[in-house]
Amino acid sequence: MRENNVVVIQREENCGSGNFRHLEDGIWVLLMKSMSRSTKVLVFPVFLIVGALVYTRMLDTNPTFFGGTSRKSTVSTTLTRRPLTVTVPLNCSGYNLTGACPSIIKIRSDEERSSSSATCPEYFRWIHEDLRPWAHTGITREMVERGRPTANFKLVILNGKAYLETFQKSFQTRDVFTLWGILQLLRKYPGMLPDFEIMFDCVDWPVLPKDRYNNAAHQHPPPLFRYCGNDDTFDIVFPDWSFWGWPEVNLKPWEILLGELKEGNKRTSWLKREPYAFWKGNPIVAETRQDLMKCNVSDKQDWNARLYAQDWGKESQEGYKKSDLASQCTHRYKVYIEGSAWSVSEKYILACDSLTLLVKPHYYDFFTRGLIPVHHYWPIKEDDKCKSIKFAVDWGNTHNQKAHSIGKAASNFIQEEVKMDYVYDYMYHLLNSYGKLFRYKPSVSANAVELCVESMVCKAEGLEKKFMMESLVKGPTNTNPCTMPPPYDPPSLHALLRRKEASIQQVQSWEERYWRKQNITS
Repeated sequence: MRENNVVVIQREENCGSGNFRHLEDGIWVLLMKSMSRSTKVLVFPVFLIVGALVYTRMLDTNPTFFGGTSRKSTVSTTLTRRPLTVTVPLNCSGYNLTGACPSIIKIRSDEERSSSSATCPEYFRWIHEDLRPWAHTGITREMVERGRPTANFKLVILNGKAYLETFQKSFQTRDVFTLWGILQLLRKYPGMLPDFEIMFDCVDWPVLPKDRYNNAAHQHPPPLFRYCGNDDTFDIVFPDWSFWGWPEVNLKPWEILLGELKEGNKRTSWLKREPYAFWKGNPIVAETRQDLMKCNVSDKQDWNARLYAQDWGKESQEGYKKSDLASQCTHRYKVYIEGSAWSVSEKYILACDSLTLLVKPHYYDFFTRGLIPVHHYWPIKEDDKCKSIKFAVDWGNTHNQKAHSIGKAASNFIQEEVKMDYVYDYMYHLLNSYGKLFRYKPSVSANAVELCVESMVCKAEGLEKKFMMESLVKGPTNTNPCTMPPPYDPPSLHALLRRKEASIQQVQSWEERYWRKQNITS
């Protein structure tokens, strides 16, 4: 049914006692119909007597009929409720006919949405830190507009609907699948986000240096969204496009790939895997990756590394037969190294059960600040990669149980705390908190167009359409997002950062001791 141009979805309820009552009535009707008139006259008084005796017995054993308290076990009536399953079908025929987006989807009542008992993962606390620059001033239209020069698009959420203004096309389909992901959030939690507008920059590198704004009089940074940030910038990090698929390199949506990685881990136990460090990627994009390739095995030296350059052009022509990520969990150790900035490969590497050898990063994405050195990964020096990798592998091969436990902790973190439900919840809490900071009413410009699932998927083709359909949120969930943890207080945050740094320094001291011994014995 429709109310105020809103699709209202109701759920059905079945009560156990109601079903039993219908059964009783049916038996009684059948019995009475099967009797002759004279027989009914004789039998009816008997039913009355039996009924009275049964009712009296019930009163004796269950005083609660009269509001009393039973000393014996009471008979409780259990109400069974069908699980709420809401599927909102696509309406491409209607969209193609009218070019108009469907009405907003909304659950009838808030009472039907059960509270989530789960507390969000710890890394959600960084949302408070990312929005801290605007916590006291709020966000003004002038602030938002100052993000326009580098933004690829502006997205306005107004009364639950999305409106897109495109400034410049992104590289490949980054913008397409980022927008697709936000539309899935609106399907999952319809009508739950406040009005807001965001400027989104799909380029890798953050562009809002803190020193520019910390030293500027009365000027605050524009709230600019992107996929990664670093300690020296104010850019707001947001889940990257690959969670919904990356057609150009045949990367499936995260929910599907996460399951495949879990199954891939079972194919080869950790001890039976190759006892070397594995990396496969594009070394051309960054000098640090080209430097890594020098650590590859050769006739003269074995740094315990097995490194492979990925040629995506050739891989595309050959049908992506050698780039299946679920088939690459075959080594005890896997190297993560940044490219031109952060790399989407990090989540795939961490999910492999292998001990992740993480070359010192300069950037973070939305979840990686939740990683703890020597608990989720092993830190690798950036300026002495080969020796650092050699030591890490030798250490792991002599401390099998500990090395495996670190790899397992990382894959558990990815499987349990970076699953799609939490990706959507992170998006929700970030955008909800962001929208509450607005000091003005967002509006839709003349250059903006309404964006909906149908306007994107109905005209898509090939892998783009396939990945959209595979990552489509079927409809509204009947649970609320996870409960947002509180912000860090300054002492707690500083203590956390000190613990991380101390763990890294501890590994470096072990490494230095290892190489001193190697030099002595040689």
